[in-house]
Amino acid sequence: MFTVKELVRPQTLAEAYRTLTEHPDNALLGGCAFLRLGNRKIAAAVDLSRIGLDYIRETEGFIEVGAMATFRALENHPACRENFSGMLPRAVGNVLGVQFRNLVTVGASVFSKYGFSDLITALLALDTDVELHAGGRMPLAVFLDKPYTRDILTRIYIRKDGRAAAYQSLRNSASDFPVVNAAVARLGDRWTVAVGARPAGARLAPAAAAALDGGADPGEAAALAAGELAFGGNLKASAEYRRAMAAVLVKRAVLEVSKCASK
Repeated sequence: MFTVKELVRPQTLAEAYRTLTEHPDNALLGGCAFLRLGNRKIAAAVDLSRIGLDYIRETEGFIEVGAMATFRALENHPACRENFSGMLPRAVGNVLGVQFRNLVTVGASVFSKYGFSDLITALLALDTDVELHAGGRMPLAVFLDKPYTRDILTRIYIRKDGRAAAYQSLRNSASDFPVVNAAVARLGDRWTVAVGARPAGARLAPAAAAALDGGADPGEAAALAAGELAFGGNLKASAEYRRAMAAVLVKRAVLEVSKCASK
């Protein structure tokens, strides 16, 4: 359980950022789903709910998702259902239960770079940018490789480029976090392959994507993806098991995308 000395409800991002950075024990409040699982003393908790970041907007070229939008909103939004073969709703629809998805926010999940994240793996297979208040806008893959800084993720941009996509995950039970997951997308003859819950965070598999670009069969590309990324072990699964299952999931996702793209 976490304790809070002071609750701050800023009206602007500038005010929120100033409060966050003025003391190392200050923290942002998202949906608080994972803060509740820890034991932390917070000097000033910054509540972003009054800044207007709880939205999903469809523009001509992008789906723009505010940081305070919930997984449930992402799951139900028509633009998310109608683009990328409906991959995003299927990916977040695996996350625990509806009550949990009504609580968890997109911004907190992406900014925290959770290794077990279903959403990050799915977004990584798409053309996704993140926008930070101080750090500016950058591709998601670049953000994931950067060290942690005290900043505020304000929104994400997902380019609506017509790509077909598929998400696959392996869970010990339907309501559990993934043991390993994978997302694959195709735009024309160009492929993108991402693998997450390794148990480290999601990463692209460029060798597998390049092989698919060159016409490799799904099994060969899947083996390359499993071979080029690092896997670790924990209480859920060994590194060897994760590697083997990653190959299975990537192959399934490639086959699913091939079917979607041929329709």
